[in-house]
Amino acid sequence: MKIIKSWIFPGVLMVLLLLSCNNKEAYHIDKNELRAPAYPLVTIDPYTSVWSFGDNLYDSSLKHWTGQNFPLIGVVKVDGVPYRFMGIEDDDLMVSMNGDTSSLSVEEDRVSYFTQTARQLSVDVQPTRTIYQFACGPVQLDLTFTAPFLMDDLELVARPVNYLSYEMKADDGNTHNVELYIEVSPRWAMNLPNQLSVSETFTKDGFVFLKSGTQQQNILGTKGDDVRIDWGYFYLGADGHNTLAAVGNPNELRESFLKGDTDFYSGVANTKGENQRMALVCSLGAIRKSEGRFLIGYDDIFSIQYFGENLRPYWNRKGTETILSQFHKANSDYEKLMKRCMAFDYQLMKEAAETGGRKYAELCALAYRQAIAAHKLVEAPNKDLLFLSKENSSNGSIGTVDITYPSAPLFLLYNPELVKGMLNPIFYYNESGRWTKPFAAHDVGTYPLANGETYVGEMPIEESGNMLILTASIAAVEGNADYARKHWKTLTAWADYLLNNGLDPANQLCTDDFAGHLAHNANLSIKAILGVASYGYLAGNLGNKELSESYMQKAKEMALEWMKMADDGDHYRLAFDKPGTWSQKYNLVWDKLMDWRIFPDKVVQTEIPYYLSVQNKYGLPLDNRETYTKTDWIIWTATLAPDMETFEKFIDPVYLFMATTPDRVPMTDWMYTDRPEVKVFRARSVVGGYFMKMLERRLKGE
Repeated sequence: MKIIKSWIFPGVLMVLLLLSCNNKEAYHIDKNELRAPAYPLVTIDPYTSVWSFGDNLYDSSLKHWTGQNFPLIGVVKVDGVPYRFMGIEDDDLMVSMNGDTSSLSVEEDRVSYFTQTARQLSVDVQPTRTIYQFACGPVQLDLTFTAPFLMDDLELVARPVNYLSYEMKADDGNTHNVELYIEVSPRWAMNLPNQLSVSETFTKDGFVFLKSGTQQQNILGTKGDDVRIDWGYFYLGADGHNTLAAVGNPNELRESFLKGDTDFYSGVANTKGENQRMALVCSLGAIRKSEGRFLIGYDDIFSIQYFGENLRPYWNRKGTETILSQFHKANSDYEKLMKRCMAFDYQLMKEAAETGGRKYAELCALAYRQAIAAHKLVEAPNKDLLFLSKENSSNGSIGTVDITYPSAPLFLLYNPELVKGMLNPIFYYNESGRWTKPFAAHDVGTYPLANGETYVGEMPIEESGNMLILTASIAAVEGNADYARKHWKTLTAWADYLLNNGLDPANQLCTDDFAGHLAHNANLSIKAILGVASYGYLAGNLGNKELSESYMQKAKEMALEWMKMADDGDHYRLAFDKPGTWSQKYNLVWDKLMDWRIFPDKVVQTEIPYYLSVQNKYGLPLDNRETYTKTDWIIWTATLAPDMETFEKFIDPVYLFMATTPDRVPMTDWMYTDRPEVKVFRARSVVGGYFMKMLERRLKGE
């Protein structure tokens, strides 16, 4: 951990010093020019993950990453003229009071109150923030969504509160009377639109809150992929000194705001309701300039079931915190956290651009919150840290090892404790005796139920290699193998399994399981070989020189045999028994990063030119069988390149895809390379793999 801090945080401290001097000219954040497929807005965890799926924030409803509408409407009224800057009005179904889906209908007498929109001037995605600028008549509105994912502080990673900040400034120098209207749907706390909900408003310690949740509250009762949380409660809060709140029919809420009917918002009858919208009205008065914030959060009460035991979220692991205390901390920390987030964003973008170029940095910025928010942080009964991924847009598995593997570079870079938190459940599953097979498990359940593997197909070589390589990478980043020592017996068993079964894999699945079973998989064989090398590396770090030399030598012998088996002239094969085929050998990247030299340089020197010869407009295909690819693997493959110019030749097509695809969903990792079309995946943690190039720089000590 100290090694990581010595790299990134001095730079952050320098930027903070600039901020403390209020020297905004010295502190300039380069704008992200990428037109994102979707923009991250509220990113807390796999359930509270809300995005804008369009160019302008007011073009469509805000959406959960699954594509379901999560309505949040924003309107600013300037001198009596309303300008809608966020969301749309007719974006929610009115549900019958008995919850019967057969009677779902759009309210026929719905009136459009906010037809005039603001004019969006820009949008900028930074690692922890998404920043919008709007012209609202004579007033400019700057709107910033912030998730303070600063990974050196686990309390912040776990805190279930995001910020929606605003700054307003009159362009003409005159004062203008300004009011803000924020309206939210109970859908934020529902899986399906026909569920019954209860919403309310209340005040606490000078803050006014909106709160909503389902009536049933079936805690941890919904599992799977395309689902949303339907237990716990959604909260939206604001400073109460100039803010009114109400629950009611959307038409009444909107009309009352337009008419300035404060009696409606202060009426006792409008503080609670079933299946109703909620709204806040902030009266800013006659202003030339003003700023403020809303806080958006979610209390899931219990987050994960872990081998039969329900676990509270990490922020309330001792059972002594409340969601209101988390809001209070978030509000108190606001000023310093905004400075820290700005400094962190600046430093990350600077380092990424220096490492891989501007386009690479802009892709990393978009990947940052997506990767983190696809996890949930909890503490196990034995006090192990658990950082559990949800396999979004796939089968909804929890703690999937071959999801951890591609996502790991981001977390190795900023806090390897989180990588341990991903591996801990797999080690526990094995060492508790619940998992008895000689290779590593694929997962520990279906999110949010981590009670044991539910995946129907095994990946023996894949997952065992992943666990060994990642454990070795933790040792490399931390400068010691203490974590490996705790699990040495398990690691030994997996290393020997790879030694005996990994060189020429039998017919089995690998992480790219959508491509089906494949025997004699050359890239999977590389993973096995580097898994064996990982064990040798760890043994050396633990002081067992003889064991280390033995396994390193075995890995090198396997690599030489691999070259003979995979040789196909000007490249290496997809499978040993399939001449005329090819595939990305992205697993080789660890040999380069760790400087093991298991494979002769000739392998990479042969592969890279060949990859460039078969690359398509939107990227390098995964292999010769299809034109689709995985973007995380492209960046790993690109990291094998000998220089930045070659690296960028692989990055540019991926950037082009993201900037032009008409498929507006949270950044995909599985897409076609001959056309700008998403294959399936979206909003997955594997984009943490984009940080592989930065991790390489880190491990080289640059």
